[in-house]
Parts: sequence; structure tokens; C-alpha cells
Amino acid sequence: MAIPIHDTITRVVRDEWPRLMATLYRDLGDLDAAEDAAQEAAEIALTRWLDDGIPDRPGAWITTVARRRAVDRIRRERTGRDKSELLARLEGDDLLESPDPTEGLDDSALQDEQLRLFFGCCHPALNVEAQVALTLRSLGGLTTAEIARAFLVPEATMAQRLVRAKRKIAAAAIPFRIPDDAELLGRLGAVHHVLYLAFNEGAYGSSDDGPIRLDLCGEAIRLARLLVALVPDDAETQGLLALCLAIDARRDARVDDDGELILLEDQDRTRWRHDAIAEAGVLVESALRLGRPGPFQIEAAIQTLHGEAESAEATDWAQIVALYDTLRHLRGGPVVELNRAVAVAMANGPDAGLRLLDDPTMSEALGEYHYFHAARAELLSRSGADPAEIAASLDRALALVTDPAERRLLERRRQLVER
Repeated sequence: MAIPIHDTITRVVRDEWPRLMATLYRDLGDLDAAEDAAQEAAEIALTRWLDDGIPDRPGAWITTVARRRAVDRIRRERTGRDKSELLARLEGDDLLESPDPTEGLDDSALQDEQLRLFFGCCHPALNVEAQVALTLRSLGGLTTAEIARAFLVPEATMAQRLVRAKRKIAAAAIPFRIPDDAELLGRLGAVHHVLYLAFNEGAYGSSDDGPIRLDLCGEAIRLARLLVALVPDDAETQGLLALCLAIDARRDARVDDDGELILLEDQDRTRWRHDAIAEAGVLVESALRLGRPGPFQIEAAIQTLHGEAESAEATDWAQIVALYDTLRHLRGGPVVELNRAVAVAMANGPDAGLRLLDDPTMSEALGEYHYFHAARAELLSRSGADPAEIAASLDRALALVTDPAERRLLERRRQLVER
């Protein structure tokens, strides 16, 4: 099936977004101004390219347009020395007429600019929600509507939060720079968290593009690689990259030709990218050898074990349970306990897993979490329970799920119970 030209253009624009923002922020030194110019250029591209076709060098085209829009805005809105300096920077050396405005800005320089943006968005003066939202907007190119869906809030609410975060950046003069060594290590934890949430939104979030946003997953992995190059001896940074790679390796098997989700145990493992799984395994071993185990390393080890198994039955479930035992001490919580219970069920039988899920503490903590009820329904089915009890758990999951693709998966499972 041919991909509509509008969708193709949208993907091209999104692919160019991180490079575009890095270039504009370098020139303008203002996150709001860079984003406004990038957004205007993106809208023009979506209109012009429908008629004229996608240019041979889309990145150069859209960057040139964005620069011109920035110049127009500066002429209209700014005065005095600030206006003169910015215009001189943008208009100097005929940059606006250059066939490629990023010429002279090599890949390493662009990577530094993107890391500067990333660390600026992840500044500890901002709350975690603002950090994630700014990262998704500035580096992932997500729209405000898409970010609002990820946070389950109205679009207007998210727009206000983004405005407040940018105002705080401006008022506090938060620097967009790669921190020095001492500060860098103190901020890595927050950076890891934001980057993984951004990856998660690409891998599991709800989007008009379907259940998987390949561009956002790819951008998160690319940034994780840059972080590994920046701090090569940090075990959790290696673990984060390994975790993203191990999950992303299964992307081609996670949906069928109609875009419907396929559960892990039903996936065609020949479609998994085993080179990515192998790279994840090497990173996990390297990280663990550093002797500073952390949650991302353990989660990456779990996902790598899944990736290395020839089938769900051949998976080393006992080792996965042991890894969850370690994870619950490093970063415990109800979701970790839920995943551990499923692993226990696979290792020791569904009744063993159900006993853990039916613990009052577990059911109380996860009563509003649709995955809990979906997992319970699966284990009830495996144990040969009454179909009415299985259906009740699936109905509860359906009442709580928000993602359309996951809803359709649960509905298919619910229909099977009725047969």
C-alpha cells in the first residue's frame, strides 16, 4: 500500500527536526525563537512540498526557510543592539542564500548542539514533567497535542505548561550547555529518566502515526549513543542504551500488516533485529563489569534475555525472576512487582503468579492500571479458571485502557473468552 504524500512529508520534516532545532538554536540562542521559526518552516514545507515535491536536500530547504522566517520575525519584533547582532549573525556570509545553511557545521558540532538542547531541557530547575515535555517538543518534534496525549491532559493544559517552562528558562537564565564533569554526573540520573520516557512514548505511546513512533525511538537511541560517547564509563548510561536497543529490536514484529499489536510470545522472532539484541547484550556485560549495578542495566538484562530466547517457552524465566528480585531492591514499586509476578508464573506456573497478583497490597496499588487486569486475565486463562472470571478481568482492563491499539487487542482477547 502506497504511503500518502502528506504522511511522507510529515515524516521527512520530523526526521529533520532535531538537526533543524540544533542549527536554529545555535544561531538564535533562544529556544522559543528557534521553535517558532522551525514550526513556521515545517508548515510551509507541508504546503509547498505537496505541490512541488520533496526537494533533493530537504534539510537544507527547511533550514533556509526557517532562517528567513527568523529574520522576518526579528525585524518585526526586536529593537536595538540585540536585533542588530542577531541579524548580522543570520545574514552574514550570505548564509540565507547558501544551498545548505548547515554547511560548515559538521556532525560532531551538530551533536554537541543537540546535547546542549537536551541538557537544557533536562535542567534540574524544571520539574520532571516539564523536562520530558520540552525534550519531546524540542528534540522529538512532537506536537503539543501529542505530548498532551502522552501525559493524559488536555492540549490547552499542556500548552500552558510548556509556556511556563520556557518562561522559567528565560527568567532563570538556564544555560543550554553540556555541563562540566562535576555537574554532569549529578544530572545524569534526570537525563536518563527523561530520555527513557521519550523513548517509551515512541515505543508504547498513542500517536496518529500508529502504536510505534520509529522517528522518536530512533532519536532517543541516537541521543543515548551520544551520552555513552560523552560518559563512556557510566554504567547506567550504557544500560539505558542497551535497554532501548533491546526493546527497539522487536519493533518490526510488534504489529501486524494492519497495524494491530502482537504480544511478545506470539511475535515472529525471525523479524527481530538480532544485531541490535547482540549489541544490547555487549553493552549489558560492559556495564555490569563496572560493578555499579543500576535499574537500567537490570531492565536491559531482562529484555536481552527475552531477545536471545528462541521462543517464550525457551526463555530463561528463572533468571528473569532473579533479575526482578534485584530490580525490586534497586527500584521497587507496584509495576516491578507486576512484571515479576508474570515472570514467576512463566517459571513456576500460573497459580504461583496469581497468588502474587491477588495479594491485597498488589491489587490495591494497581487497581486502576489496565495492564494489571490484563495480566490477571491471561494467568486466569492459563490456569483454566471460570470464563466469567477471565471476562471480568478483561472488562476491567477495557474500562481503563486509553490507547486504541491496546484496546483492540483486549477486545480480541475478550471475544475469544465468549466463544
